[in-house]
Amino acid sequence: MNAIDTPAPLAPRLPPSNLAAEQALLGALLANNKAYERVSEFLAPEHFAHPVHGRIYEAIARRAEAGQIADPVTLRAEFEHSGALAEVGGMAYLAQLLSAMVGIINAGDYGRVVRDAWLRRQLVDIGELVVNRAYGAEPGLDGSDQIEAAEQALFELATHGDQEGQALTLRKALSIAIDLASKAFHNQGSVSGLDTGLRDLNKRTGGLHPSDLIILAGRPGMGKTALATKVAFGAARSMLASARADNPNALAKECVAIFSLEMSADQLATRLLAEEARISGDKIRRGEIATRDFDSFVKVSREISDIPLVIDDTPAITLSALRTRCRRLKRTQGLGLVVVDSLQLMRPAAGTRPESRVLEISQITQGLKAIAKELAVPVIALSQLSRSVESRDDKRPQLSDLRESGSIEQAADMVMFVYRDEYYLQQREPNITSFDRDDKYQEAMEKWKADMQTVYQKAELIIAKQRHGPTGKIDLYFEGEFTRFADLDTLHE
Repeated sequence: MNAIDTPAPLAPRLPPSNLAAEQALLGALLANNKAYERVSEFLAPEHFAHPVHGRIYEAIARRAEAGQIADPVTLRAEFEHSGALAEVGGMAYLAQLLSAMVGIINAGDYGRVVRDAWLRRQLVDIGELVVNRAYGAEPGLDGSDQIEAAEQALFELATHGDQEGQALTLRKALSIAIDLASKAFHNQGSVSGLDTGLRDLNKRTGGLHPSDLIILAGRPGMGKTALATKVAFGAARSMLASARADNPNALAKECVAIFSLEMSADQLATRLLAEEARISGDKIRRGEIATRDFDSFVKVSREISDIPLVIDDTPAITLSALRTRCRRLKRTQGLGLVVVDSLQLMRPAAGTRPESRVLEISQITQGLKAIAKELAVPVIALSQLSRSVESRDDKRPQLSDLRESGSIEQAADMVMFVYRDEYYLQQREPNITSFDRDDKYQEAMEKWKADMQTVYQKAELIIAKQRHGPTGKIDLYFEGEFTRFADLDTLHE
């Protein structure tokens, strides 16, 4: 019986690297420090495969940034002073690097070769991590979580690994600015961005702009979800109207995505129908509507069915899952706006374990800003406020009232608060048992009714931060029965 031939073992594969390119680049940097300007923007010490090369590059960078000469003589003195000369190969190795130099013109190309090898080493590490997790290295992550964790790792590598600037010439930047101004000029209402469906908000902000992260915050009962839904619906309606300007049967080229972590898709759809049909959503749920109202309800549903609005009601969605779904929508349907309700109900990317709730919210907020920039769409994220508002006489929110306010405020391009005096005044209705005389009770009741009349069906949208425009207050109309926000017509107050 012949022995079974066993295949020869495969030679182990080494991580991607190019030591010759590293040596040639360092030689060029030592020979002419101006070569550092060609690689400083995208190359870091950790990109070098050989640790010694990374230390030498770090020393060259430190001296070059300080305006000092970096050559074998000055580096020798520096390494001798720190006791690390032997670790970097001594004076002989520094001189050897000079002999391997390339011209300053080629320094940028060699730097990119070094960085590309680092990127591929990171991909190898991510691949090994994915394989180990798939084999059960982290039992706490199921298959879906592992996919999200892998996507998050790749996204972070793509985001932080590509450090070369996308600089624009002044001519190009001016061209973009003129295009935006031209769009505002030709649009009545001066909206250069996406229409919000609210006239006064459009005037104050110029609409919603790509790459912006907008935080909409308020205490429970203020109407955050209703206002965000109003803006989302208004934007989606304007997208459809724009598509049908020339063809009445055309569909919108983009959609608005609402990620509703609090309400189900059918609840949100009912709220939209109630607002458009002007039928109480509470009566709809209880079935207390007349046949005529139900027919109107059905008719409105048909009229708005083509509005390009997509609702994802996945509870506690992770940042990486939200990013993946937004990318898919951008690719398949086109994406013009993302609304997240709410930021505090999201989970960080799978496979990450922030040390505290503050760091977790910071990671989520920065991730939403990254999504806005990557997909070039505005992102509206609803946020809760701390209870400190309730302890003040003036309960109008401030930036400091944002939960985990530092990270949210820093990442946001715009922060808006929705506030209704009517909500708090309703709770202060005089109680007859608190008065020893009827006339005092009647006097207090009359004053309360007068105050209620002043704030009835009125809301305030407070723009507390806006990177690209003014802050201030916008008065809005609010119908509690239909949870409907609209422009406040001051001519008929």
